[in-house]
Amino acid sequence: MSAEIDPFYAISISGLAQRLKAEGRSVIHMEFGQPSTGAPRAAIARAHEVLDADAMGYWSSDPLKARICRHYAETYGVSVEPIQITLTCGASPALVLALSATFQPGDVIAMARPGYVAYRNNVKALHMVPLEIPCGPETRYQLDAATLASLDPAPAGVILASPANPTGTIIPPHELEAIARVCRERGIRIISDEIYHGLSYGERTHSMLEYEPTAIVVNSFSKYFSMAGWRLGWLIVPRAEAARAIAYMGALFLTAPSLAQHAALVAMDCRDELEGHLQTYRRNRELLLDALPRLGLKKIAPPDGAFYVYADVGGLTDDSLAFCRQLLQDTGVATAPGIDFDPVDGRRFIRLSFAVSTPEIEEAIRRLTPWFEAAWAKAA
Repeated sequence: MSAEIDPFYAISISGLAQRLKAEGRSVIHMEFGQPSTGAPRAAIARAHEVLDADAMGYWSSDPLKARICRHYAETYGVSVEPIQITLTCGASPALVLALSATFQPGDVIAMARPGYVAYRNNVKALHMVPLEIPCGPETRYQLDAATLASLDPAPAGVILASPANPTGTIIPPHELEAIARVCRERGIRIISDEIYHGLSYGERTHSMLEYEPTAIVVNSFSKYFSMAGWRLGWLIVPRAEAARAIAYMGALFLTAPSLAQHAALVAMDCRDELEGHLQTYRRNRELLLDALPRLGLKKIAPPDGAFYVYADVGGLTDDSLAFCRQLLQDTGVATAPGIDFDPVDGRRFIRLSFAVSTPEIEEAIRRLTPWFEAAWAKAA
């Protein structure tokens, strides 16, 4: 039996943006969560060296696994062994591995709504049952321990994301600890999507491994390390489950890209350059938070991290997909419709990515200002 999954509507917005660009239109891509910067310069240089000297092949880098372990010790104060790390072709396959190697068809997996579209789609594609729990401003658009404690019956698993997509909100440490305690008591397995770690604008992000050593962690080089197109991520599982994760990886995906692994090992020590990217995102965030209220967009999720603003446009539309298409046609600014992240209430939200250059953010604000002024006048 084939599972019915939802479209990723931002892809259709991007397709329209590409067609407009091919027609000669100026387009600002704020529809996808991908850095406009490339991989660190030293990582690219290393890739050139490898291309000239190594035919490459199927490979899983032990030095990269060891470097990731050191990252967890230095950043979070937790001990991870190389055997616990499976290198994957990005975070998306890591999520597939986490679900398929841990749960059974029919298992219920809880997740916040709004949340990343691939969570519910992967769960459904693997014939599990997504339990989307509506989360609003009262919980900063995040699941909390009290909600997980109240679910009857308890789900088999829960997917957490902090910072989250599409909201950018971060679960504070005391709440992560409380969630870990509830899940431990109720036998709920935790998958923690930490792909946006390193991208925060206040308190640092905390790994769920600090509070629950049996948590399954998904991460990637796509966001902080600015290597989205290199398709490289990792999965961390308890040592007792490592052989199963490795077997699933080999059967489903074989290995992660060899060239990306060589480059990523170097990228992990390019902190000065990567922190420069973070400062760009910080400036872009400030510009948007200053401008959006003047555009009439006063209800937004607190973008503590990642590089998104999730904004309520319910005063102008109840069809966010049509709204984003029209906005793109009229202004050349591409945004993501909220229905990607929330099939119920997302019809009145849009997501703007600020992972572009600061001049592009400034130009986007210039284009959006008269458009929203006209839209509010028409709605009055």
